[in-house]
Amino acid sequence: MLNPLAWRIGWRFFRARQQNRFIGFISMSSTIGIALGAMVLIVLLSAMNGFEKELKQRYMGVVPHAELRGAEEPLRDWRGIIETADGMDGIVAAAPVINLQGLTQHQQGFTSIQLHGITPSFEAKASNIKQYMASEAWNSLAERTDNIVLGAGLAEQLGVQVGQQLMVYVPNQQSNTGLKPISARFTISGVFKVGGEMDFQSAYINRRHAADLLGLGDQATSIKIRTDNLFEAPRLIRDLGYSLSQYLFISDWTRTQGHLYGDIQLVRLIMYLVLFLVIAVACFNIVSTLVMAVRDKQSEIAILATMGLNRSALIQVFMVQGAINGTIGTLIGVTAGCLLAHNLSQIVVAIEAAFGISIFSGSVYFIDFLPSELMLHDVILVTVVALVMSLLATLYPAWQASKVAPAQALSNAS
Repeated sequence: MLNPLAWRIGWRFFRARQQNRFIGFISMSSTIGIALGAMVLIVLLSAMNGFEKELKQRYMGVVPHAELRGAEEPLRDWRGIIETADGMDGIVAAAPVINLQGLTQHQQGFTSIQLHGITPSFEAKASNIKQYMASEAWNSLAERTDNIVLGAGLAEQLGVQVGQQLMVYVPNQQSNTGLKPISARFTISGVFKVGGEMDFQSAYINRRHAADLLGLGDQATSIKIRTDNLFEAPRLIRDLGYSLSQYLFISDWTRTQGHLYGDIQLVRLIMYLVLFLVIAVACFNIVSTLVMAVRDKQSEIAILATMGLNRSALIQVFMVQGAINGTIGTLIGVTAGCLLAHNLSQIVVAIEAAFGISIFSGSVYFIDFLPSELMLHDVILVTVVALVMSLLATLYPAWQASKVAPAQALSNAS
């Protein structure tokens, strides 16, 4: 237990050493170093949490968690496949899709466009795309017409607006002479904005209209699956595929988008290592401060020892000094880190507006803003690590202080 006398003496020593400018400067440096390390670690961990949240809720809410595609022919009995999928534990919903890769022309040339033929009644259960477009645009996809809803970035790139016509060239997979392209004219009925590269590549049309263009009748080229647990998707889609008689290609998000999640986790791990090292370096300043304090206070240590203060109490005196440094630095860093992390998105927007730059381009990243999510367990982890490391840094100097020989220290002082 902490000796109350050791606490009082340690506090007085801490205040007294601030009067020594050099020792005070080293002490302040250690406090600032711990504060900066804790602040930066909280901010960056919050940014990584934000990226992971956006990946799961925004991006993975739109792209399929898993997908079944016909290997040799389109899926004729897609309704039976959906019924089988709906009966499996862990699968939330399934939806038929006709995916088409097309080309559309604009002033600068041709642009690739990924067409998704959907049935809104099914798609609303298997995807969150409805949330990112106006209700009029969503309702237009329920009709078996030539309506098309473009990504906002794609519409801007093509220079088109709602109500205009758009010509798209798609391969006719039913042609006997190969993939002969056919032209299809669509009416732009709306735009969607998910954020990121999808806005520059994708468009949605009615599935029955897409089937009419390709002569597929009431078929689908793939079934998209949504699961209640992202990490169970590979197992679930494999079990579903093996239970069906038709030859199918199976795919899941770990193959198509898994690199994004892996990159986030890798960066998070690197930040833990690097920034913990930053805090450790700052804690070495505590060692330097206390070593100099021990040399400066040898006569006082000798007097306390001759007055009966035991070695454990002397150790506690100098541990208190280092702990005060670490506590102040940690509190400042954690408070500043929480404030910055809570307002990180707004701060980045203000920086972009002030300097006229774009830090995150939607055409490159899967989102076009810097997200942030402050989590309590990150704050607790950073606080505990900073306090423990600063306390450990006090052990050696405090132990050296307890070994000071009173007689020799007093004779040297005289």
